[in-house]
Amino acid sequence: MIEQLKAFLRFLALNRNASAHTVRAYDSDLTQFIGYIAAQADLKKRDLAPSQIDRATLRGWLAQLHARGQSRATAARKLAAVRTFIRYLRREGVLDDDAGALVATPKRDIRMPAHLSEREMTALLDAPAGDTALSRRDRAILELFYASGVRLSELAGLDMDDLNLGGRMVRVLGKGGKQRLVPFNTSAARALREWMADRAALLAARTREGGQGRASRSHPSRDPLFVNYRGTRLTVRSVDRIVRRYAAASSAPVGVSPHALRHSFATHLLQRGADLRAIQELLGHARLSTTQRYTHVNAAQLLDVYRKSHPRGRR
Repeated sequence: MIEQLKAFLRFLALNRNASAHTVRAYDSDLTQFIGYIAAQADLKKRDLAPSQIDRATLRGWLAQLHARGQSRATAARKLAAVRTFIRYLRREGVLDDDAGALVATPKRDIRMPAHLSEREMTALLDAPAGDTALSRRDRAILELFYASGVRLSELAGLDMDDLNLGGRMVRVLGKGGKQRLVPFNTSAARALREWMADRAALLAARTREGGQGRASRSHPSRDPLFVNYRGTRLTVRSVDRIVRRYAAASSAPVGVSPHALRHSFATHLLQRGADLRAIQELLGHARLSTTQRYTHVNAAQLLDVYRKSHPRGRR
């Protein structure tokens, strides 16, 4: 079965144009599943046959995930990976039956997305203090996160030609290689304009020193929007650390991450009357059901509106 897995991963990368991150996730989940089958059959992974994937095996694997404390969302994701693999094997004529269709998906827990209030968000945006290039860069990062609702990986991957300051739009490469245009506000535009001046000075200084970033050498056509003091692109991990550092400095709730800023963007739009379909487009969600999580956040607000508006709401 290991050979079929390798072929499937190549199929995802070449035929489905899946990102390297997606391919790694499938590889991890399916390798874990194959390891479970091998342990149950007392065989080595290379000796397994695809025909050993059946309904009982899938149910036993889900039970093991539950026993190990895996969340329902994680189990559902792993099961989805196995189902995709099984469908691939059926198309290739390796399997006749679809065992994945006979197993129910674990019901997901409805979790409220972590988000900041408008007051907490303002405090976070004001957190980068000091008159330095990097503090202005960090302010631009926070402003753009909140103004556009982009994902962490999307922001870290932005290049200069993705930014339209005059039109206050940014071109984002989202999941599945899908591009979308996202607007941002004047506050973010001002912060970005200030950072652009600092960025140009920083890169000019690096050029005079004879330095050239690793990213520039490996991708000479790429011109990253957000760079570090060496003039190379900020990594996803670096941007995450920046956000968490300022969140701690602004006394924001514990565990605030870049994704919480995305949730705050969506929640505040919904609270102020934005259409759910429009929010779906801005966030780049493939399904409306993903965006509908934010409707649960506003239960308290809806109750307040009801009490204020209904003739007998206060009784």
